[in-house]
Amino acid sequence: MQKIRNSIDNINSYLLMLVAFFLPLTVFGGNLFAVLIFLLWIIKADFKSDFHRLKNNALVIAVLLYLLVHVVALLWTADMQFGLYTLRKQLKFLFIPIFMLFVKREHVKYYILAFLASMSLSEIWSYGIWFELLPLYGGATLEDPIPLMSHITYTPFLTIATYLLLYYFLFDPSIGKLKKTTYAFFILTISTNVFINGGRAGQVMFFAMIVITIFQYFPRKALKAAIISLIILFATFSTAYTISEIFKHRVDLAISQFTNYSEFLKSTPAPGKEFVGSSVGERMVFAVSSWEIFKEHPIFGVGTGDFKNEFAKKLSINAPYVEIVENPHNMYSLILAQFGLIGLAALLYMFYTQVKIAKHSNEEFVRKIGIALPLLYLLIMLSDSYLMVHMTGLLFIFISSFVYKDYEMDKQYRLKTTE
Repeated sequence: MQKIRNSIDNINSYLLMLVAFFLPLTVFGGNLFAVLIFLLWIIKADFKSDFHRLKNNALVIAVLLYLLVHVVALLWTADMQFGLYTLRKQLKFLFIPIFMLFVKREHVKYYILAFLASMSLSEIWSYGIWFELLPLYGGATLEDPIPLMSHITYTPFLTIATYLLLYYFLFDPSIGKLKKTTYAFFILTISTNVFINGGRAGQVMFFAMIVITIFQYFPRKALKAAIISLIILFATFSTAYTISEIFKHRVDLAISQFTNYSEFLKSTPAPGKEFVGSSVGERMVFAVSSWEIFKEHPIFGVGTGDFKNEFAKKLSINAPYVEIVENPHNMYSLILAQFGLIGLAALLYMFYTQVKIAKHSNEEFVRKIGIALPLLYLLIMLSDSYLMVHMTGLLFIFISSFVYKDYEMDKQYRLKTTE
């Protein structure tokens, strides 16, 4: 039986490489291999040992608390069907402890390499469409050449890929000149790809990633890091704004929509005409409506399943012509409305444990990536509920599983139980 369990451990580690590769390419592919890992974990049936291996991991505890809030809040949910639907979407976080059981320290570089290889294929495809060398595919257009995702998810994926490349380029002394040259090439091409599509939230995330990387490169020279950050941010923004038509258009549109927010609220569609939306204006009215829900239920929120109905009531007053959506495109607004301050505390505690684990780690890889990942997601969740969005949520889960695992404690426990 032990031999079978060891085989499953090895198989699942290789399946994690396939999860990493297919995650940017297809929802089905990433889900398929994640489900296979889950089924093999069930077949392995070593649950007592798994519990002891994970019970002291602060992130696992935080994840379970976050999910527990979703379960308990069903008690004061009127719309149980939507509550169960919401809970089901968040159950994917259980893959953090499941993946942790099978990730191997010696395979981490292969998980990352698989992800970067997949992102390189996505990038090449995007450029092929942009240069009109490849036909349009999926939702891609010449102005927004993204064949396999929407720009809502694609630019965050590009930003994470760029950060991983920068980590190896700047902080890994073991790589040779050929690898450094290769990484530098892809850093340049992927960074450019960020600004030839319309994903504004991911572009803001990209700018934040640059700042984080520079401060990590100059850890004890905050003033120097701040000056260099400002110079690089100005150069990057001005270059992108000058060269990329879609970036310039999206920036100008965001400024216009923000400054004309009051007019957006007053606007009504002409008879027989569709309402012309404003992505910035809608997000602002979503935030206002969610805040009103929170003020009425500040401690425990409206429950796991009642947000959509309560949200619809507020929108019917604040902006009756805006389409009703499942979430307010802001993770904090959603959690506060659903679960109140209790929910926000559970959400933030999950990120706090990530930062704490990273700060106390002896491995530079964990100290760098383990800080960058939560900071980037904390920022981007202001623009959308990115932990609810399947692809970005699964990317967060996948990276967390091998960054925050305590490999030494796990090794000691396994040696102790095999003696």
